[in-house]
Amino acid sequence: MADERTSAGDPARTLQLLWREPAAVPRRGPRQGLTVDAVVEAATSLADTSGLEALTMRKVASALGVVAMTLYTYVPGKAELLDLMLDAAYGRMSRTSTEGRPWRERVTAVAAENRRLFETHPWAASVSTVRPLLGPGQMGKYEHELAALDGLGLSDVEVDAALTHLLSFVQAWARSAADSVAAAAESSLSEAEWWAVNAPLLDRVLDPAVYPLATRVGSAAGAEHGAAYSPEFAYGFGLARVLDGLAALVERA
Repeated sequence: MADERTSAGDPARTLQLLWREPAAVPRRGPRQGLTVDAVVEAATSLADTSGLEALTMRKVASALGVVAMTLYTYVPGKAELLDLMLDAAYGRMSRTSTEGRPWRERVTAVAAENRRLFETHPWAASVSTVRPLLGPGQMGKYEHELAALDGLGLSDVEVDAALTHLLSFVQAWARSAADSVAAAAESSLSEAEWWAVNAPLLDRVLDPAVYPLATRVGSAAGAEHGAAYSPEFAYGFGLARVLDGLAALVERA
């Protein structure tokens, strides 16, 4: 998957577009035949189907039935377009009401919402958000998610760090899950078929006397999952460890 990052374009122009300020819409030139929202929707559809590798201004223009230069009337370039796409995806996320529920349930719901985001838009998992968007979708998402950790006796810095830790886990998991799907698609082999093909060679070269832990643990995991890696197991196991770590922080507060 391609590695992209948010806030890589013109910051002032990007913020104007994110918040749909009037100054972001040109007042001169031919009558506007599209909208920023239409461009974002077409780009998102293209990325959902073919990944960010296929996302170009030319292909988005083609999907909209216009020439590429027309798009630059609405969006300066791909960097700004990516910010608009991700912020729009954030704005469409379902936000579960967890008021009054135990904090573990609230945090689990936030994780599930982000998992659904990455399952709906796999390309989003490959986008670094170290430099945040600061758009309406991002801010609404942040406000909602902070509530899952509010009132636990943590400092504001700890609340922000705890949320970042949780979201980083879900994004890393989503990347690994997407890689697993891509590997199966590219090889045209399921996990079971891939292991069946490689098993004879592994039996010859992997000596349990030389690699006792690797063979014992690897065999146990493989038998349990039917593969070297199970996305579903990894998600459940990892989320439980994140919650356990946060519990230690909450109990200390």
